[in-house]
Amino acid sequence: MSTKALAKGSSAPGPVPAGTIRLYSMRFCPFAQRVCLVLEAKKIKCEIVNVNLMNKPDWFLQKNPLGMVPTLETCKNELVYDSPIVCEYLDDIYPANRLLPTDPYEKAKQKMLLEQFSKVVGYMYRIPVEKRKSMDTSKLEEELQVQLSKFEQKLADLKTSFFGGDSVTMIDYWLWPWFERMDALGFNKVLEQMPRLKCWMQLMQQDAAVKASGFSTDVYREFYELYFQHNPEACDYHL
Repeated sequence: MSTKALAKGSSAPGPVPAGTIRLYSMRFCPFAQRVCLVLEAKKIKCEIVNVNLMNKPDWFLQKNPLGMVPTLETCKNELVYDSPIVCEYLDDIYPANRLLPTDPYEKAKQKMLLEQFSKVVGYMYRIPVEKRKSMDTSKLEEELQVQLSKFEQKLADLKTSFFGGDSVTMIDYWLWPWFERMDALGFNKVLEQMPRLKCWMQLMQQDAAVKASGFSTDVYREFYELYFQHNPEACDYHL
């Protein structure tokens, strides 16, 4: 994760070495962090190639026409992308320490909760962008709080420490990257009246994979300052 991001004009990496996999990532991307959490939790050997998402190499667009990370490539030239799909793929081909439930209904419930969370993700991107344009975001912040309160209530209904039970499962890793960035993006006040979510966050911060995959609030804050300026150097911040 410490390597600089490859940009337009760079040479494509060579074949994926036998016996390993390669993740095309970007150090600060929350979608890519989902996969990094899974890799760390399952102790999967992986080569990571960072991509400059603001100045994408042509060779990367040939691997993933959407031009998005995470993208996984195997030594058999198989390509898998979209973060939940990559995470589930890894859980299937490396079955030790399963993160998704084997029960079809329980697995479906985690995926439905993930789909519900997409509304939170949308607000967390839209609000900072509109604030930088000096637009009134009070209504959007109220709507974000309403969406987050559903996850507070979900923990209350489950009566468990995590969203998949009493230990960390895939759904927790799918949600975590955005909660890790909340302070940096100025959303901490939204969580003030949500004690269960705050407790969940404290527990997640103790998870070994979480400790290994993220950055401090200050680093995220500086990254987003560059990111919202569309500065192509943002991807290599803090190297």
